[in-house]
Amino acid sequence: MNTAGLDARGPGAAAPRWRGGLGDGLRYGALGLPLAFVALPLYVLLPPHYAATYGVPLATLGALLLAVRGLDAVIDPALGRLVDRLFTGSPARLLAVASAAAVLLAAAFHGLFFPPVTGGTALLAWCAALLVAAYLAYSLLSVLHQAWGARLGGDAAVRARIVSWREGLALAGVLVASVLPSTAGLPATSAVFAVTLVVGLVLLAGAPRAEATPAAARVEWRAPLATPAFRRLLAVFLVNGIASAVPATLVLFFVRDRLQAPAWEPVFLAAYFAAGALAMPLWVRLVPRLGLAGAWLAGMALAVAAFVWAATLGEGDTAGFAAVCIASGVALGADLALPGALLAGIVRRAGHGGGEGAYFGWWNLATKLNLALAAGLALPLLGLLGYAPGAREPQALAALTAAYCLLPCVLKTAAAVLLWRWRHRLDEENPR
Repeated sequence: MNTAGLDARGPGAAAPRWRGGLGDGLRYGALGLPLAFVALPLYVLLPPHYAATYGVPLATLGALLLAVRGLDAVIDPALGRLVDRLFTGSPARLLAVASAAAVLLAAAFHGLFFPPVTGGTALLAWCAALLVAAYLAYSLLSVLHQAWGARLGGDAAVRARIVSWREGLALAGVLVASVLPSTAGLPATSAVFAVTLVVGLVLLAGAPRAEATPAAARVEWRAPLATPAFRRLLAVFLVNGIASAVPATLVLFFVRDRLQAPAWEPVFLAAYFAAGALAMPLWVRLVPRLGLAGAWLAGMALAVAAFVWAATLGEGDTAGFAAVCIASGVALGADLALPGALLAGIVRRAGHGGGEGAYFGWWNLATKLNLALAAGLALPLLGLLGYAPGAREPQALAALTAAYCLLPCVLKTAAAVLLWRWRHRLDEENPR
């Protein structure tokens, strides 16, 4: 990707500042849309594609994905340190590195679905190499994008608005990535991904940004873990994240076996993600009244209420579950918009401006750990309780309901208790 012209303001020009509004929001947040393409297709589409087209056993591909994802999570703190170094230099250098990562990501994404080899060890080696490349490039761009937004500063409401632009457009990317492969095919999906990635980077080049950080202000990679407020927020984020990831892991089992409504799966998923995206402005508007921590607590309470309701549903209750998806999607908006804004404030109060990359490196590691822990907790628990996919026995369906509905409620409540206990230490701005 040619980076000439990406930052034409010149070395002495002042960086544009965040003024809010549609223009600033799109310029900063647009990169979130193509980045959302990576997680969904690689996890949802790649295994059946390799199994059906190339005869790769699902167990083999699953082990490969797990190993690569583990490596990806471990290196996130190091990538955060690299991002902080990039922010000490010129915008042109930062955008050049981002462009190189984008080229690698687009090439790896395409190569995974259209490999030049078709079987045996060579195919597995190709898949492993390109998965490593894709996840490295994706993680670098994600940490850079998050750190860019956190460096813009502002009060609690402004920080929430900045995060909501990024996460809202990421949810739009999830929706596009979920329907495009089945409606337009994999070649079109790969092309759309590459084009939106270019557009996202071009817009980011003109987005509001903070001034370059002096090299002396860089934060050591271990400094976030030595910051008490960050450790507290990370604990809440982990428990709450597992609570959200458990139903995400089990939702299709619940729809197919408890509700017996597989044809409604696209409707339920679209309602969930669309509600999350549309609800973000609501949570941003609540921040001046409740504070960031208070608004997040309200989102947790809504999620618990939704899953308690879901536990009462049975075969054919599609309308009721659609309402559950909308309510839990609205709660998702709080989970996406508010914790990142809290984190940006913690970085500033700790005097670690310029170390946002280090913080988001650990943050992303925790995000990936949430998904792994959710699968590692929920799936074995279901097996121990006697559930298997396709089961119709009352005991098995009761176990599924407990894992899908009640376990997340317990975990969400635990996260809410921690957040309530530490809310004043986490949220310094509460203008009530």
